[in-house]
Amino acid sequence: MAMAALIASGAEARIIDWQAELQHCRALRENIAPLLLAGEGTSGVARSGRAARRCMWIERRAARKGIPGADMW
Repeated sequence: MAMAALIASGAEARIIDWQAELQHCRALRENIAPLLLAGEGTSGVARSGRAARRCMWIERRAARKGIPGADMW
């Protein structure tokens, strides 16, 4: 019974606010696009590297689920 409660609470924590995530990703892309066009990789963008990888993952998932507003990098 306790295990079921843990699983249920973990599932609730993983709900993704798709529109908020996609808006965050659009803002991030606008900020790092010049660096990426200049030849820097996502790891070369320092602090934003992890966020950029997360955004790529979020946008791929959103596109697969057919969420409106999902753009691929």
